[in-house]
Amino acid sequence: MRLQSDNAGSKRPTPPPQQQKPLSTDEIFHILRKGLDFRPLMKAFTGSGFRKLYRQSPEELVLALGLLGFISIGIAMLVYQYVTYFQSAQFTVFPEDVAQSLRRALYYTNYSPDPPLAMKWYNKAIDQCKAHGIDPLHDETMGIRIQIAAWLEGIKSYKGAIQVLEELYKQCGKWVDNMEQMVRDGKIDKAGKLTVPLEEVEVSPRVKQALEMAKEKEKAKADGKDTDVPTALLERELDYENFWRKRNRVLAMMVKISTKLGDLYADPHVLESDLAGERVIWSVETTLKELHRRQTEGVKEGEGPWFSEEELGAELERLGQHYESKSQHYLAAPAFLQAITLSPKDSCHTAVMMNNLAISLAQQPIRPPIDTTPGGSLPPQQQRAQPPTRQSLLASARQWALQAKATSEKVQGEARTEECDAACAVALCNLGTIASMGGDTDEARRWFQESLELSRKLRFPVGIEEAQAGLDMLTAGGSKKPAKSAVA
Repeated sequence: MRLQSDNAGSKRPTPPPQQQKPLSTDEIFHILRKGLDFRPLMKAFTGSGFRKLYRQSPEELVLALGLLGFISIGIAMLVYQYVTYFQSAQFTVFPEDVAQSLRRALYYTNYSPDPPLAMKWYNKAIDQCKAHGIDPLHDETMGIRIQIAAWLEGIKSYKGAIQVLEELYKQCGKWVDNMEQMVRDGKIDKAGKLTVPLEEVEVSPRVKQALEMAKEKEKAKADGKDTDVPTALLERELDYENFWRKRNRVLAMMVKISTKLGDLYADPHVLESDLAGERVIWSVETTLKELHRRQTEGVKEGEGPWFSEEELGAELERLGQHYESKSQHYLAAPAFLQAITLSPKDSCHTAVMMNNLAISLAQQPIRPPIDTTPGGSLPPQQQRAQPPTRQSLLASARQWALQAKATSEKVQGEARTEECDAACAVALCNLGTIASMGGDTDEARRWFQESLELSRKLRFPVGIEEAQAGLDMLTAGGSKKPAKSAVA
């Protein structure tokens, strides 16, 4: 059944739209207060609100809480990383444009790896430092180039890393040579102060400004006043008015760079053993020369400390490892011995070096070449001394291996690491090797067996392999050559 209109052709007129009254100011404020009222939301986070939501939709509530917690942790981590990384002292110490370039360089280094873009921003940061007149030998500016070298090494560009470090090494060496020449010419006094006007000295504009401000600061301090320092980097450069201190800092950096270059040249991807040896020898000789200068002339005013005994020992150990890699055991042994005397007595790594010394002594030739010292011929007292016999060398090697074993067992507590356990296993294996070289097969078998059992207990594959090889050699009727320390 269908209802029809009385007038099928007529159209019903539409009523005109009702005009809304404009909101008053009070109504607008009421709506805003209601929209910004978080009481309903906070009520949902109360105990009763949680229970109500959980009864209504438990799965959705748990999922929402987990998602909220995950987002909160992510935001907190991002904020922490931004503050501690991009706003750290390594950036804020530079002018803003330099800091911005460094941030972009590190972004393309660590977060979105893009080597061409990273190198572009690193180079731009260095150019901006030059434009600002910042000292190229300032710790922070040298740190940029060291960061570039470390990054290049990380992406397997070893030659690029070597090139960057070689350039920085030469720049540091040029400054040290010029500074020492200025001392000889009387332009720098014993206190590290300039004795000539700044115009006669070649320094960067930034350092010159720092030197001028240092004089103003000293004058203001004498008058009971104080001066403001414009930037953090310039404030640090105020400490460099003492040229002896800067020499100490730059020379120490040269030693570290040379040591790193030695490691890079010795890397299997480069294999420039002669250049590696030159760098390591230079580092040790320079460290010892500077130490001798301080002992004879005394420490200059404001010069600061030189390398510690432990750091010097590490350099000597690296030198011994270089000689050992070239089978120059007569040179490796004294380097290891000096490193041991400078290292802590009760240390796992000291036990490692004792093993290295035992190996070097056991493999020394009966009569070493005459002119073997880096500085020239052997001292007269050593030339008159009787050459060591094979038995005396093996006896010394045995004593050092026993001492390595005792030292590795002595270290306890937090100081004891896996290095101690490995050093003990290596010492036992070395004792077996030394005994076999001396013809005592029974003692050799006993030491090899102990090393094998300990290595198996420690799950030390290198120790297992070496000890088993020693036992197999004894069974075959031969003698085993000493192996390099597996924990060197």
